[in-house]
Amino acid sequence: MTDKGIVIRPIGRSGIKASAVGLGTWAIGGWMWGGTDEQQSIDAIRASVDAGISLIDTAPAYGMGLAETIVGKAIAGQRDKVVLVSKCGLVWHVGEGTYFFEQAGKPVHRYLGPSSIRYEIEQSLRRLGTDYIDHYVTHWQDATTPIAETVGELLRLKEEGKIRSIGASNVSKADLAAYLATGALDAIQEEYSMVKRDIETSFVPTCIDNGVSILSYSSLALGLLSGKIGPDRVFADDDQRHGNPRFSLGNREKVARLMDVIRTIADQHQASVAQVVIAWTVAQPGITFSLCGARDPTQAIENAGAARLRLNEHELSTITAGIQQHLVELDR
Repeated sequence: MTDKGIVIRPIGRSGIKASAVGLGTWAIGGWMWGGTDEQQSIDAIRASVDAGISLIDTAPAYGMGLAETIVGKAIAGQRDKVVLVSKCGLVWHVGEGTYFFEQAGKPVHRYLGPSSIRYEIEQSLRRLGTDYIDHYVTHWQDATTPIAETVGELLRLKEEGKIRSIGASNVSKADLAAYLATGALDAIQEEYSMVKRDIETSFVPTCIDNGVSILSYSSLALGLLSGKIGPDRVFADDDQRHGNPRFSLGNREKVARLMDVIRTIADQHQASVAQVVIAWTVAQPGITFSLCGARDPTQAIENAGAARLRLNEHELSTITAGIQQHLVELDR
């Protein structure tokens, strides 16, 4: 426990420990989220740290460096309070690897070649205003570069003290096996929530057996599980949730029924629905950390409250039964 009652957990076998609930900064980068307010974002990050959240997750691709720059400004003078996660592998400085998407008029490729990783780490360190990153993650996998070659460069960065642990995100079963074969993997980072639980069977048992942590992202499913998006919500055309099958009217009606189950438990704890959803997430076997976005101090403080919430076995089983009852036929 931290002195604020927040559970801390290890990142694999790295010796690094961080708050079980972390701050994700994809939305802070603005891209696909309708822009960002820099000062409000800085305030959100600082509020998270003040509330006892030590794990902060970012990436160069979040606004093409903007999120990292904002994080760097926010943690200046308090780097020792933060376990910093950043990533590599989504690049726009070279055209190698595999085309993935376009951002700000520039093509972004999946590429994890050693020279590219070397370039990326230097850019990230500069933007973040630090000389090391606690946990460095391959953001998306690159079929053109052998994983052993990628990990070789990451191990060199670790030997140089520029990173302290190694992670991989958005992996296949074959990718995970290849990373495990190197003996260097500390954690994976994958999407996991009440509406997307496939890793419980595909990855969780393997990670538990190999001492590999799991950082879950999108725990609130882009806000679908926040208790704040009802059937009447209308999304703007530039909002990534507009037209997303997961946010169909039918889905939101099903989720609303689950929210009624969760709200009863939330009321007993004097907590919000979102806090209970996050607490359920980090209580699941093998799910070591839950990364939750916050764009202002109020959201940041709410997420920190989830990190202090303890659900008993009856409450956890009641929620899980509600998920099975109401979300079993959810459109994906």
